[in-house]
Amino acid sequence: MSVSRHLNRRSFLGAAAAVSALAMTGCVPGEKAGGDAAAANKSTLNIDFATYNPLSLVIKEKGWLEATLAPKGVKVNWLQSAGSNKANESLRSGAVDVGSTAGSAALLARANGSPIKTISIYSQPEWAALVTGKDSAITSVEQLKGKNVAATKGTDPYFFLVQALESAGLSTSDVTVQNLQHADGRTALENGSVDAWSGLDPIMAGAQENGSKLFFRNLDFNTYGFLNATESFLTGSPELAQTVVDAYEKARIWAVANPEETAQILANVAGLDLPVATTVITERSNLDVSGVPGEKQRAVLAKIGPTFVTLGDVENQGQVDAALDSLLDDSLAKKADAATIKDA
Repeated sequence: MSVSRHLNRRSFLGAAAAVSALAMTGCVPGEKAGGDAAAANKSTLNIDFATYNPLSLVIKEKGWLEATLAPKGVKVNWLQSAGSNKANESLRSGAVDVGSTAGSAALLARANGSPIKTISIYSQPEWAALVTGKDSAITSVEQLKGKNVAATKGTDPYFFLVQALESAGLSTSDVTVQNLQHADGRTALENGSVDAWSGLDPIMAGAQENGSKLFFRNLDFNTYGFLNATESFLTGSPELAQTVVDAYEKARIWAVANPEETAQILANVAGLDLPVATTVITERSNLDVSGVPGEKQRAVLAKIGPTFVTLGDVENQGQVDAALDSLLDDSLAKKADAATIKDA
């Protein structure tokens, strides 16, 4: 069975760069640092949306957070994340209270001192693969030796590349990694500046539609989609944090029941043709996955964690282990109630 069919059945047929070790305050611009009282009286929720997080697009499009929070005097400020690395930067700087990353990126950030917690799981995707140009003769990972490969460090596609190389008896020292943001990686591949690209959907699906070839895929090398929040936000504004998780639960239920409209929302935001967006949603995104962070996610991260140390992205395994022990917070997701979220 192909990976696409495997995901398809599990999702909709069944239900319809290393991060720097800086401490952060978690405060948003305009707030005073160091105060639970300040956080508790937040008048603005700063939250990201990302094309690699379809549920965020649904919530933003439907206006559910705005409808639910307006009566409480809370405004919603949306900031787009271009990749997990950018979401982590926004969390670290306090530009957002809640941000979307891959699981690997969240663990890396936590291991390097960023005080974030994963409060919900938004997908089990096959969002990364190795891609080459339509006229390339590359058909295997082994053929990447000595080649230029684009990848965004600190993100799932980068760690996908690391694992893929390892599976072929290679390492990052056997290739030249061009550290480019995801969209720039696609451009570099299509203009011939690199030989291959470790891609991310939905950008990757657009490249595939344009003739690029996914020559290496492995679902197990993809980590889950993690929704993360700063510790100061969780401590100071627990009710607001619960509202965000409740909104994600509503979006999950809605997206699984409405895959066609979810794909249309993705197409509109990402500038994709609808068939491409439909492929991403129905074949490469399992949105019908529990939002509660738990042992499945922990097991995946335990496998990839040692890679951080090998690559020099984290100083020692002890930091990785401590991060893994403290990253996942299931308290809000276990109480998630979609009924609390108002329609716009």
